[in-house]
Amino acid sequence: MLLLIVIVILWIELGDNVYIGPSCGLYTAIHPTEYKIRNTGLEQALPIKIGNNVWLGGNVVILPGVTIGDGCVIGAGSVVTKDIAPNSVACGNPCKVIRSIEISVLEVIVRSHYNFLL
Repeated sequence: MLLLIVIVILWIELGDNVYIGPSCGLYTAIHPTEYKIRNTGLEQALPIKIGNNVWLGGNVVILPGVTIGDGCVIGAGSVVTKDIAPNSVACGNPCKVIRSIEISVLEVIVRSHYNFLL
């Protein structure tokens, strides 16, 4: 069973070839921390942008206003609170980049020969 939780008050922009694992949550809503203001129903929203060729592992949470660059891999269970640079592997709570993804010469040859992405 695949469960994706999406609470949208503003837009979520998904690029091409985005893989989303089970039980991920993408949240655009922000609520005031002061309860008297929050109880009035006031809320705000910030967009989420996910680039092309991104892979989100299971149970990833993406918070309002976050941009995930092209070619990223986000590890399972991560809570993404800030932007992630393109071609990065990131994980954790809060989510942090642990390495960048470099395309090797072998990958370029295989991609051009077999005409698909690794």
